[in-house]
Amino acid sequence: MLRLMGLNLTLFMADWERLGAFPVEDRIDALDDTVWPPGDDESLRCVRSGGWRWPPDPGAGWCAEYEFFTTTGSYRPHSRAGDGWADMRTSVDAPVREAVDTFLGGLIWDADPAEDPALNGGGGFFPPVTDPRHPHLLLVCPPEAVERKVAAWKEVEPCLDVLRAPFAAECEGWTGRPDTFEDFALLLREWGSVIIEAGGRGWGLVGVP
Repeated sequence: MLRLMGLNLTLFMADWERLGAFPVEDRIDALDDTVWPPGDDESLRCVRSGGWRWPPDPGAGWCAEYEFFTTTGSYRPHSRAGDGWADMRTSVDAPVREAVDTFLGGLIWDADPAEDPALNGGGGFFPPVTDPRHPHLLLVCPPEAVERKVAAWKEVEPCLDVLRAPFAAECEGWTGRPDTFEDFALLLREWGSVIIEAGGRGWGLVGVP
């Protein structure tokens, strides 16, 4: 996980069709410039709603940035949670394990890191990463993947407490893992809220450092 050390996560939700109208090489900058227009008074640049920062121009409301309440912008808690899931998942019964795999896969955990969609630009929707130590993207989750995650989260959320014992056995007290099960569950619930919001709009997610 060298490429994740010391990074922050800026997470955008976007209308994939509107974002796709920009040239491939301009799409990441388009997200940032839309939510944070250059030259504007910083205090007026965006409107916050439930963790989401929306562009000040209503006509530019095709994307928004999410600020996690539990991580102060750092990617490290997400990486630690993903590593924690990798440790505990073999101790979880198959139906719950498969649902959590679907939910977390491509967000903060990958069964095979070499197949991380962010490394290849999300199937060509963004420029591919040429040096994994200096990523342009931390995650790419197009609308069709978000839709699958919405269904997975509806299975996962009622079963979160089932993960408490595997977490205690495999993660509790280990450096580089979430400090407590409550921290782990709270972060997953935040991701659940993000996925539900994006899924309700038919939008995708993009995470940049």
